[in-house]
Amino acid sequence: MAAVGNIFADIAQIGGDEQFSTLLENSALKIERIESHFHSSPEGFWYDQAEDEWVMILRGEATLEFADGAALQLKEGDYLMIPRRKKHRVCRTGATTVWLVIHIK
Repeated sequence: MAAVGNIFADIAQIGGDEQFSTLLENSALKIERIESHFHSSPEGFWYDQAEDEWVMILRGEATLEFADGAALQLKEGDYLMIPRRKKHRVCRTGATTVWLVIHIK
């Protein structure tokens, strides 16, 4: 029988900047939960990933900024696809923001 997990299990109520938990990974994709606590990317830093990335806010809120100047405010339940090589950064998150992230290789 398959093991049952819970996406909200073991979430730190307060803690470091971000914690990453890989839930599933294979040659086609990687699914992870990210916990962010008042996180922001370092000034001048941009994610520039080689794979497409689908993100969803399960709990909390966040603001993403893109290199083209666009900014998106995300709240619980919001999701979006970030195409590969689309430079982006995290401007800010709430006290406890929980992301579900799927990297499509």
